[in-house]
Amino acid sequence: MNRTTLSLIAGATALAAVTGFAVLTAPDPTAADDGVATAAARLPVERSSLLCPTPSSSDLAETTYTSFTPVTKGAESGGSAELRPATAGRPAEKDPEDGGKDGEEQSGEDGEEETGEDGEEETGEDGGGEETAASAKTGKPVLEHKKEPGKPVTAETSGGEEPALLGTAEGRFAPGWTVQQTTEVAAGAGRGLQGVTCTAPDTEFWFPGASTAAGRTDYVHLTNPDGSAAVVDIEVYGKDGALKSEVGEGITVKPHSSEPVLLSTLTDEEQTDVTVHVVVRSGRVGAAVQALDDSLGGDWLAASADPAGSLVLPGIPEDATAVRLVVLTPGNVDADLKVQLASPSGLITPAGNETVHVKGGMTTAVDLGDVTRGEAGSLVLTPTDRSVPVVAAVRVLRGKGDDQESAFVPAAREVGLRATSAGNTAKGSVLAVTAPEGAAKVKVTVSAGSEGGTPATETYTIKAGTTQNIEIPVPDDVEGTYALTVEPESDDTPVYASRTLTAPDDGVPAFTVQTLPDDRGMVAVPHTEEDLSVLQK
Repeated sequence: MNRTTLSLIAGATALAAVTGFAVLTAPDPTAADDGVATAAARLPVERSSLLCPTPSSSDLAETTYTSFTPVTKGAESGGSAELRPATAGRPAEKDPEDGGKDGEEQSGEDGEEETGEDGEEETGEDGGGEETAASAKTGKPVLEHKKEPGKPVTAETSGGEEPALLGTAEGRFAPGWTVQQTTEVAAGAGRGLQGVTCTAPDTEFWFPGASTAAGRTDYVHLTNPDGSAAVVDIEVYGKDGALKSEVGEGITVKPHSSEPVLLSTLTDEEQTDVTVHVVVRSGRVGAAVQALDDSLGGDWLAASADPAGSLVLPGIPEDATAVRLVVLTPGNVDADLKVQLASPSGLITPAGNETVHVKGGMTTAVDLGDVTRGEAGSLVLTPTDRSVPVVAAVRVLRGKGDDQESAFVPAAREVGLRATSAGNTAKGSVLAVTAPEGAAKVKVTVSAGSEGGTPATETYTIKAGTTQNIEIPVPDDVEGTYALTVEPESDDTPVYASRTLTAPDDGVPAFTVQTLPDDRGMVAVPHTEEDLSVLQK
């Protein structure tokens, strides 16, 4: 036995003697425990991080950030949440090899953004308020949240020089922390309402519904929250398969910075519908696609749920005038999908679009027209025969002629234990909930308003195979923006949801849609027990 091994054993033995030694151990098959395995405990997360993309390059942009943490039993005391500017990248419309902007959320500790100490100067109520691009120069937080969870805090910015934001929440502010970024652009490409939920960094993202066509300007925003550089590949799939591109490989995103990549610089081919695949070689990034149309407005395209044989795209607005479904199967195997609409009365099949055939590795688009026909609806995609993993999103239009506006609804993850939505307004928010596989009950809670008011809770029953637009129970005394939490009351029935924000402007029905996945406020902690025998192995 060499000296290094002896030192390790001695050090481990000393540690065990002082503090005990907890390790994960396999269950003892001879143990008499009524044959029931101990379930992992679910505990509130202690730290979360969020990344918000650069909101706009338009001088006419007006952006609001809304931060909210629901009250969570068992959460730690103390803590705070804040958003700070990322390192500024290059202007998005200039050199496509230099800089950009974006954001997302994470749990855990490795690679977290360091956010300074408590005691930073606050702006506005509970640290919210109006901050401009000066925040990037001063290093001050754009938004701070230090008082009680359960009440939203807002901050406002304007113009086209605002950076991406890196956010961190700790203690009681970490479980379920959600930030909504909503931008109103009065004119120009992408005019209308653009909204995105600031989300978590990851290593892979799929974005069906992007475009390289004339009249569309799409940017892939990449944001690195960590202290080391990330290396990213961007692949683009069109109607005939992968589009050739060399400049999409090995993109470096500097630490604590954001990089926007103009999609049209990655390929010379103009295609109406493409799927963007972001793969991280090293590190992690947050990713989102900003889709700007010269005449049809614009919005953020969030990542689709992970490839799966069945998908749900919840909450297509009831007054949608055009719906375009974009699907890709990542592998080389073709997929055949049944297309159904979960309406208020049940699952129906759109006439003429009963099924869609998706060739392996190729992006397929189908025009569904005004498929909702004035009622709440969610698309449900299921395999007609064998199950082949796919990703999907729909582009939705509202309005007619020169007054049209666009938004996207990607395939969604389940609501899970609880979903949280921030940035809602009393007259401009619609909550859509669907239960495609069976009846479900959901508890919907309206928070206090950012400017005052009392919370309220109602429980709703969603019939099997239906979508219900819920009349949100907003108390009369709620002022400012409010947050929603959606909690299914049955564990065995999957529930999906989305929230639509509307802000009509001079005849344009401006809107944006965000899906409501599990807010990841709780984490499963495996059962552990003390086992000193590992020191002898």
